[in-house]
Amino acid sequence: MHISRRALTLAALGAAARPASAQSWPTRPIRMIVPFAPGGATDVLARIIGARLQTELGQPVVIENRAGASGIIGSEAAARAAPDGYTIIMASITTHAVNVPMYGARLSYDPVKDFAPIARVSTGYNVLVVNPAVPAQNVAELIALAKARPGALAYGHGGNGTSSHLAGEMFKAQAGIDVLQVPFRSTSPATTALISNEIQMMFDTSTSALPQARQGTVRLLATCAPSRRPSMPDVPAVAETLPGFEMGTWSGVFAPAGTPAAIVARLDTALRVALRDPDLLARFDTLGNEPFYAGPEEFAAYVRSEIVTWTNFVRSANITAN
Repeated sequence: MHISRRALTLAALGAAARPASAQSWPTRPIRMIVPFAPGGATDVLARIIGARLQTELGQPVVIENRAGASGIIGSEAAARAAPDGYTIIMASITTHAVNVPMYGARLSYDPVKDFAPIARVSTGYNVLVVNPAVPAQNVAELIALAKARPGALAYGHGGNGTSSHLAGEMFKAQAGIDVLQVPFRSTSPATTALISNEIQMMFDTSTSALPQARQGTVRLLATCAPSRRPSMPDVPAVAETLPGFEMGTWSGVFAPAGTPAAIVARLDTALRVALRDPDLLARFDTLGNEPFYAGPEEFAAYVRSEIVTWTNFVRSANITAN
């Protein structure tokens, strides 16, 4: 078959143009969707990471909060965005693992097929906090109070399938107590309700809870890590009272599926560099969060494994989104 010299020239020019466009990226601001409300853990992490990405990439990273429906609204918006590198999402264990078994066929996006993983950026654990008016100074006293007053205490969470929801249901089951659950649009309004004593307890993320605990607006009772954490040696683990109790969280950055590999690689490199920054690490430590880097392939495998883990847990515990 004869191929003209002109056709070969055009093909070569087209092939050369594609990497060039990826190399010139970004030329305008990047939108980072946060599928939860301002002030929550995912939002705080996104703003810390976004500021550092801006330095690395030379373009503003604009945070866009699209809260609601346990992160589904924002995640769907990210999945449907143009795969051009100008929309990314700070996602979480909720949006990209737990929502799969919680919502099943009703979930409007596929966390595996609809996204290109860029990097996992953090890991952490929930903490058990109560309103200061609650007459319980530790986990055992809280359980005793709940047993003495069935249905009188309420715990809040940031939406069905969030870590604050799963931890609350795990706590109820293991402690054998009757506590009312109150869902909120995100953890931020749930925290506000806790401070005002509309709810009495919450399994918040350390990122959100620790600043409030330092101000005295909530009382920190325990960490949901399997044992005491080096950064909080005086804070007991729930597992010291309820053996085996654990609730961890993670966050990571994704782009819409189809985003050019060169752009994904550039974002991955920028995130890896960001997670070595001393100022960023210090802010993470203050919030009780730990940087945890995993690149695209490792992160993709981890997400798939997390979906299996949480599918098994949600089904065995009979936790529903209703």
